[in-house]
Amino acid sequence: MASLITKAVVLASAATLLTLTACSSDSESSDSASANTDGRGPITYVEGKDTTETGVVRQIIDEWNTANPDQEVTFKEQSNDADQAHDDLVQHLQAEQSDYDVMALDVIWTAEFAAKGWLVPLQGEFALDNAGILPSTVASATYNNVQYAAPKNTNGGLLFYRSDLVPAAPTTWDELNASCTVAVENNIDCYAGQFASYEGLTANASEIINAHGGSFVAADGKTPTVNTPEAKAGLQSLVTAFETNVIPAQDTTFKEPESQQAFEDGKALYLRNWPYVYGTAAKEGSAVAGKYSVAPLPGVTGVGTSTLGGYNAAISAYSKNKATAADFLRFLQGEKAQRIIAEGALPPVLSSLYDDPALIAEMPYLPALKASIENAVPRPVTPFYPAVSKAIQDNTFAAIKGEKTVDQAIEDIQAGIESAGAN
Repeated sequence: MASLITKAVVLASAATLLTLTACSSDSESSDSASANTDGRGPITYVEGKDTTETGVVRQIIDEWNTANPDQEVTFKEQSNDADQAHDDLVQHLQAEQSDYDVMALDVIWTAEFAAKGWLVPLQGEFALDNAGILPSTVASATYNNVQYAAPKNTNGGLLFYRSDLVPAAPTTWDELNASCTVAVENNIDCYAGQFASYEGLTANASEIINAHGGSFVAADGKTPTVNTPEAKAGLQSLVTAFETNVIPAQDTTFKEPESQQAFEDGKALYLRNWPYVYGTAAKEGSAVAGKYSVAPLPGVTGVGTSTLGGYNAAISAYSKNKATAADFLRFLQGEKAQRIIAEGALPPVLSSLYDDPALIAEMPYLPALKASIENAVPRPVTPFYPAVSKAIQDNTFAAIKGEKTVDQAIEDIQAGIESAGAN
């Protein structure tokens, strides 16, 4: 099971900075989205390389094809590289090709593709029944108050902690800060996370700013909303954690592997990371095997706010068989497909599966992950995501390094987002 969880990270936490062109949808694209709405027949489903040991995507497609022999789905497997997968989709959609009917989109791509008019809005006859689907995942598939994709699989950050050293996980940042005396007594660091200047810093910074009630962009995906007392309070708490050595300075060089290694080597009391670590930390050679547990991230007064990962499935505006494509989206969110996803060690979007005793026996972190995702917030939903993420990374990094004040960093994030939306 550990190997399944380890491999799941490739899909679950993919968050690569991508180059975007200008985002505008024209009437021709709108016409394409409304054409062939009753078309039925074979379709092609496109997703990055399926790295799960159980072959999740092929299992789901086999189930569909058995039940729908006249509307077969063909799996077009893309590269495992997120940049290459993104660029492949862009090339087909810019050329208005109809050979990609349903596409798996990293959550940070959904707004970009929607803004360009490449996706069918899931309204009217295409509307999905989101009952039972984790609401935060639906938010990741919604741009400018319109849902454009079906959440397929998700992910959320977790707090790993040394259960042999602390009796229970802290539920707030104040509790975590106070418990750092235990780390000092045991000559280890208190907290490890991802604070190098890369996409992981956007996730970590967003979590603490969102937990304090801050946000980054409005529903239109371009209007900045970050210059608020709430966002400043969130960033200040992160800066203070570095100033007081709750988070050691070396963490400004940490990405996922380095922070994971620090925890598994027994050098940190707490670790913020993705669910796959639950399996890797139990492997032979880990200094914390049998000595750790997992909880939702801490917040201000209770459970904190996780950054959301995962994939959404959307219908191409140029598909000739949109009715079949819409039914396939509904199938992806159904209990059968979602169970295949869960059994493949990918976090499902169907809430009820997180309470399934058999799945919990295989993946004990599921209850904590459910709480994490229920309180999650998507990374900024914007067509200009790379520029927005860079503004967050650059200025947060400067703040935690002491090179900018919190006020200046927040003002500069605001200006960066405004500039991105104006281009």
